[in-house]
Amino acid sequence: MSLKLGTKVRSVRRREQMTQTQLAEKLEISPSYLNLIESNQRPLPAHLLVKLAQIFHVDLQAFADDSHSRLADSLQEVFADPLLEEHGITTNDVRELAESPAASRAIIALYQTYKSTISSMRDLASQLYDGRAFMGVDPSHLPSEEASDVIQENVNYFPELEAAAEELARRAKLDRADLYRSLVMHLRGKHGVEVALTPVARDRGLLRRYDPNARVLSLSEVLPPWSRQFQIAHQLGLIEAAPVIDAIIQRSQKNLTTPESVKLCRVALANYFAGALLMPYDDFLRTAEEVRYDIELLQHHYTASWEQVCHRLTSLRRNGAAGVPFHFVRVDIAGNISKRFSGTGIRFARFSGSCPRWDVHAAFLTPGRIRTQLSKMPDGTAYFCMARTIRKSYGYASGDALMAVGIGCPVKHARKLVYADGYDLENLEAAVPIGVTCRLCERADCEQRAFPPLQHGLKVDENVRGRSFYAPVESEPREANAPAVRPSPRRAKRAQT
Repeated sequence: MSLKLGTKVRSVRRREQMTQTQLAEKLEISPSYLNLIESNQRPLPAHLLVKLAQIFHVDLQAFADDSHSRLADSLQEVFADPLLEEHGITTNDVRELAESPAASRAIIALYQTYKSTISSMRDLASQLYDGRAFMGVDPSHLPSEEASDVIQENVNYFPELEAAAEELARRAKLDRADLYRSLVMHLRGKHGVEVALTPVARDRGLLRRYDPNARVLSLSEVLPPWSRQFQIAHQLGLIEAAPVIDAIIQRSQKNLTTPESVKLCRVALANYFAGALLMPYDDFLRTAEEVRYDIELLQHHYTASWEQVCHRLTSLRRNGAAGVPFHFVRVDIAGNISKRFSGTGIRFARFSGSCPRWDVHAAFLTPGRIRTQLSKMPDGTAYFCMARTIRKSYGYASGDALMAVGIGCPVKHARKLVYADGYDLENLEAAVPIGVTCRLCERADCEQRAFPPLQHGLKVDENVRGRSFYAPVESEPREANAPAVRPSPRRAKRAQT
């Protein structure tokens, strides 16, 4: 057996800060042969795959390169666009195309530009309709997508940033009982940077502003305590971990095609550093396991927000000391995904809305309360998820920004979570059926379907109306004693109880 896993081998080697020569010596092969493997010019033999797993102390599954699957999923979503429906692209066509990563990424980039252009044209039409001038239409790339790809390719784990945060904490002798004061003193003593709290009436809408000439970090008084210390830790990341961040960006250049993408990636990596500094890896993992991943208890222990703790939980991927694998998603009340990370294999839509049955959307129905969900994808993969709304308010006049943040793990890990107590995790018949997005979901009988599935297209009978406009219905009347609608397994179970 031989596999083309060169990209994954290179990623794991770099993550462990090992050179090609060092790894080749351990594998008992030449550096040039390893270079060919990492360049996907030679397949990875099975015996070397086993050796790699032993060297890095990881399960063989860790070398499962999901880049091909992610490309195939993104391509399938692209070809699900009604514009391309008439061309009859099959699933096998998509999978074969995904075998050419460069061509696949080019098609995805072209589609992104198309979607951006359509969106800009609609905005322009709206502005012209309102009779106002419109300037600066720019159908550009999506920097947020490119920065997200860097996080995804590294499985949201950056050991060099973890090491930098641990080194800073050791040198600065941070007092965990008064972390804000310790961070302020270190910033002043080490870098001559003063932290100033700006009154709300004079902050001009800026939550954080660093003036490198005056050496002043200004934080708005509107920020809660956990956000203030996080912003100081973020600034320390930009200053002290700059070489490490630059090195990560340098090796990720193929994903970052615009200056804005690089800036967004730098912000994301500085945020990662801040999380690692405020919630040290070993201590955080130990505490998380002790409280059975109770997010609220972790918030109190580390003076952190729900979102900050959820972010940190997704980054516990150290070899030999990994936590529960989580995926992460943040949405607004309109269903727009503003942040996402798949650490569990779950797929998120890149160009369209997500499944309305996800608990993260239902969280808006009960603001501030934690919602839990046992869910199942069309392929039978099951997840256990938690979600709740987060509220950002900057005064009565500015109104509230309400979003929902959710994380989830494969159901096999759910017993480690306090939230799963009381669930029958073996009974997947009771799981909520979810999908990626309507166009890619095969469940034709879904009552919340917004679009017809790609596999079946739209079939309309003007004489019949079912529970969903897109759900198949029988136009012929049933016999008198026959049930009108076959209940779903969940509905039938509720009826029995």
